[in-house]
Amino acid sequence: GWVGGAWPAGPAVCARAKMAEYEAVERGSLRLKGVADLGVKKKKKNKETKKMLQQITSNQQQHDDGEENKRTTVDKRTPAQKAFDKMQEKRQIERILKKASKTHKQSVEEFNRHLDTLTEHYDIPKVSWTK
Repeated sequence: GWVGGAWPAGPAVCARAKMAEYEAVERGSLRLKGVADLGVKKKKKNKETKKMLQQITSNQQQHDDGEENKRTTVDKRTPAQKAFDKMQEKRQIERILKKASKTHKQSVEEFNRHLDTLTEHYDIPKVSWTK
């Protein structure tokens, strides 16, 4: 405020106090959503099955070779962690075998059969402006 026509603590002190209010402000250009992305990035194709099959074969080879090494190394995982990892690996193998068992054509046919079993409630209604 003004007291007697002059700043109470002098003009330099008040200017610093006003600048202190803006110290927390982030400086730099304004970033808008979507503008910074200069292009749509395409997702890479899922190579999960290839990697998993290679992993399984390498795990089996390591398992065969690693039996001697397991005696020398100490496994620091808890029994629950070991069981969790074992079940996860088992599910992964099942998933891979399930994916590998069908061709794309077979899975599309199966999906179409599933759609045929659904009621017409889920169908997209036909809209015609001419009738």
